[in-house]
Amino acid sequence: MMSSSYFKRKRLKSKVELILISIVFLLFISPLLWMIVSSFKPEQQIFKDMQSLKAFIVNNPTIENYKNAFSRVTIFRYIGNSIFYVSLITIFGLIVNSLCGYALAKLKVPGSKYIVTLIISLIIIPFESIILPLYLIINDFGWTNKLIALVVPFIANCFNIYLFRQFFLGIPDELEEAASIDGASVLQIFIKIVLPLSKTMFATIFILTFVTQWGDFMWPLIVASDDSIRNIQVGLQFFFTDPPIRYGDILAALTFSTVPLGVIFLAFQKYYVEGISSSGIKG
Repeated sequence: MMSSSYFKRKRLKSKVELILISIVFLLFISPLLWMIVSSFKPEQQIFKDMQSLKAFIVNNPTIENYKNAFSRVTIFRYIGNSIFYVSLITIFGLIVNSLCGYALAKLKVPGSKYIVTLIISLIIIPFESIILPLYLIINDFGWTNKLIALVVPFIANCFNIYLFRQFFLGIPDELEEAASIDGASVLQIFIKIVLPLSKTMFATIFILTFVTQWGDFMWPLIVASDDSIRNIQVGLQFFFTDPPIRYGDILAALTFSTVPLGVIFLAFQKYYVEGISSSGIKG
């Protein structure tokens, strides 16, 4: 029978772990919290409070920074552009990458092991190393300053294909074999059996892709100089380049631009951890 001292040590360990996790959480969230709080402060108050804990407290909130930000830059248009083209990348990416991952995991594709090795190798290649040849291709196609240039290059994603493959490997083959005996085609098996079992992974890939593409700056800056398709990340640069440079306006614009990310994450957060944990490395 376990002694009371054992349970005391266990409770103490749990409390220490909770305190450490809370400290780490506060350290990670503090820049975001500071940005949100400071966006409701007058410009001079932001810098005055930075040397103390007052930086995370707002006494007399004001929305003047938001009014200035919205009057200087067409933030709603840029956010709308970002939501539209990032959603296209995410939706088409889920379709293409999941089908590729399923083929590599469950179908007898000739040389599939070599294809998987190639995909893993391509994951480690930084985007900056291919940005010039990619731009030359886009320019030759006549896609510069067109929405298609922002969407097509990012639909297929090696990392997402690999995640899907690893997840699909964990689905029992017996389920698919039974459906195949009943006369179901490969596509029917994928839609009616695999998809319902893969909600967590689809939600995880959705979040990862949306967040990654939302924060993209370099590629939209190069191929989308037309203001009608400019995304929010490029649009925010006007606050740094067009005088007057007001940090209150910048923080207000940054805070507002994170709202779609917050909505997406809150909507899918219950699937996120489960999806990541279920994509472990398998043979």
